[in-house]
Amino acid sequence: MLFRNVNDPQFLLVHPGGPFWKNKNNGTWSIPKGEGEGDEDPFTTAKREFEEEVGPLPDGNFIELTPIVQKGHKEVYCWAIKGEFDTSTFQSNVFDLEWPPKSGKFISIPEVDEARWFHYSEAATHINERQKALLDELLQILKQS
Repeated sequence: MLFRNVNDPQFLLVHPGGPFWKNKNNGTWSIPKGEGEGDEDPFTTAKREFEEEVGPLPDGNFIELTPIVQKGHKEVYCWAIKGEFDTSTFQSNVFDLEWPPKSGKFISIPEVDEARWFHYSEAATHINERQKALLDELLQILKQS
C-alpha cells in the first residue's frame, strides 16, 4: 500500500476493472493485490502485483502490516511504503474475460481501471470493508512515529 503525507496521510487505492465493477464504488476499491505464483513468498507477490496493477514501485522502507482475511477466506498480506505516484501515469495489465457470461465471447479488460489518492475518511468508505483494518493499522503506526 502506497501512502504519502505522513501528517495528513493519503492512500493509493485501485478500482477493479471490468463490467461487473463498472458502476460500483463504495466498498469496492482495494490495495493493489493478487495471488502468489507457486511457492512465491507474500512480500514478493505484493511487490509484483503492485507493479502489474499500477506501475513502478518506489524504493524505501516497507512497513509490514498484520494480514487480514477477506470474505471468501482470502488472506491478504500487506506492506506499506511512503512514496509518490502520478495517477495520470497509471497503467494496469489486462486479461480476457468471457462477457456476457456463458456467451463464448471474450473481451480484454484491465485488472484495475483506476488508481486514486484518498484521504483516510474517504478511503475508509471506498475500500473493501475488511481491508479498512490495514488503513487503521498504518494510521496508528504513522501517529506513533
